[in-house]
Amino acid sequence: MATTFTSLQQIYAHGADTVIDVRSPAEFAEDHMPGAINLPVLDNEERAQVGTIYVQDCPFKARKLGAALVFRNAANHIEQSLSHHEGDWRPLVYCWRGGQRSGSFTWMLQQIGWRADVVEGGYQSYRRLVNSYLYDEPLPHQVILLDGFTGTAKTALLQHVAALGGQILDLEGLAKHRGSLLGAMDEPQPSQKAFESALAAALIALDPARPVLLEAESNKIGARIIPPALWQLMKPAPRIEVQAGIADRSDYLVAAYDDILSDAAALRDKLGPLRVHRSQAVVDHWFEMIDSGDKRGLTQALMLDHYDPSYLKSRKSIGLVAAAQVHLADMTESGLIRAAGEILKDMEKIAETLG
Repeated sequence: MATTFTSLQQIYAHGADTVIDVRSPAEFAEDHMPGAINLPVLDNEERAQVGTIYVQDCPFKARKLGAALVFRNAANHIEQSLSHHEGDWRPLVYCWRGGQRSGSFTWMLQQIGWRADVVEGGYQSYRRLVNSYLYDEPLPHQVILLDGFTGTAKTALLQHVAALGGQILDLEGLAKHRGSLLGAMDEPQPSQKAFESALAAALIALDPARPVLLEAESNKIGARIIPPALWQLMKPAPRIEVQAGIADRSDYLVAAYDDILSDAAALRDKLGPLRVHRSQAVVDHWFEMIDSGDKRGLTQALMLDHYDPSYLKSRKSIGLVAAAQVHLADMTESGLIRAAGEILKDMEKIAETLG
């Protein structure tokens, strides 16, 4: 028996106790169904070995070796990872396309007495649904963008709005990137497919009847591309502009970006390519502040020389006027919470205006 899913909503409401991805660790790392655990029946090397034999030697030999490896690895998983489950446990199993790997593992689980089922079409069927949702279908959400110069604490404000009961979508959190030249985080960005899986799950969890606040971004966050369905909503969306003085913004960035500002070599690598855009003299001045350890001076110079001009140019090209403005009188925690309250009220007013 196999379960056929025709929508992402069905997948997220699958009702199984555990979702098991039996693909190789490399396949799993690139992307997987939400909440799935990885119990590979062929590891990376074994999968490559079987595939090579299948293509270069003999399909029958490949299937014979593959079967031995699959059942051996499956037995180890049952003994080491799954033995604690009771008889009424209901796992949902999938592989690349719902074929031999998931079918064999599911058969073994069923023989034990567990109520195991397999996903019809495997990961490929899931991926088609994600792709259709984010690339082909119009999204039902009403989005409002949180906009403003670099250093206006937009990410922190987004989280404060959520804490006050507002509906948000944290694109930078999903993409694991702070969305700017110096925005790389300690952990690597997810693959494009994994980003889209996380994004689709986050969007489906939102209430379409309520406005959603997200940061104004370009169509890329680091190396990850915002899919067309969401980007089409973002381009004309009303904006709430956050305003703050440059001194306060600089102090905020020194604290928020201390990890990258403390890495002189990484800073030079990131800022050096801007010589073609901001002149040799400007970048040389930045490098002097890097060498002297002047983090505050550097952040302020980067805003005046690079971030602010880029922001103004992009907003001029868009030609949109902010629907509301929120001024940060101070950027303390209490000040940000007060500003988040204002933003939440502005969201409600904008949503009423749009109907």
